[in-house]
Amino acid sequence: MKNKKVAIVTGGNRGIGLGITKTFIEAGYLVIVGARKSLNIENHENEGIFFVYTDVRKEKYHQNLVKYAIDKFGRLDVYVNNAGFSFWKPISEIEEIFLSEILDTNLKGAFWGCKAASKVMKSKATIINISSLAGKRGSSNNSAYVASKFGMNGLTQSLAKELGHRNIRVNAVCPVLIATDGLNEALKMDYAPGGKNPEKFIKNFTKSNSALMRMPTASEVGEMCVFLASESASAITGQCINVDCGVLPQ
Repeated sequence: MKNKKVAIVTGGNRGIGLGITKTFIEAGYLVIVGARKSLNIENHENEGIFFVYTDVRKEKYHQNLVKYAIDKFGRLDVYVNNAGFSFWKPISEIEEIFLSEILDTNLKGAFWGCKAASKVMKSKATIINISSLAGKRGSSNNSAYVASKFGMNGLTQSLAKELGHRNIRVNAVCPVLIATDGLNEALKMDYAPGGKNPEKFIKNFTKSNSALMRMPTASEVGEMCVFLASESASAITGQCINVDCGVLPQ
């Protein structure tokens, strides 16, 4: 494990995050997964995956993740702010607790991750924020989630300017619908567009919107992250890159 590059992936044990974790492992990285539940990910230490309990809403847990990386491996090359959740709700139904939960998780979680990582990162390190097409365009009954992802994209662009003189690059990846357990659960809720039938909704959305007539996979998001962390992407920073099979050409 000596001299291997080290990546931290919040929420890296399920859904898109697990796809990101696996792709970094395949690329030869050691990966530290920060999440509230291990989901048995700690059983894969022999593969180079390590679990640290993390509540991304709290700054101290991001500091703990970074400390673990430095103490155990002596370096931190990539920090992926992936942890987050989707939830559709009209503004008339949004109350303080719900708004705080979604902003604290999706936006403040990324903010604290960027802050903790940037304190220890050296030249050529990379921060990657997992945003969404919802960070590019609004949609009905989705104002809280959309606001959190627009905020994440703004954070990405600002920190690219702020950290660029240290040769630390900051980018965001903006996937479209990927049928993870979390998304499927969210699409079954009262105000979601899925009509409580996620499979049918995603199929119809794909047919109507995707240039490639399919949706991306979690591993394809991971592949974009690995590319953005590589020397091949050394001139790319401050970008919010769609991984969407042509749903939103830009």
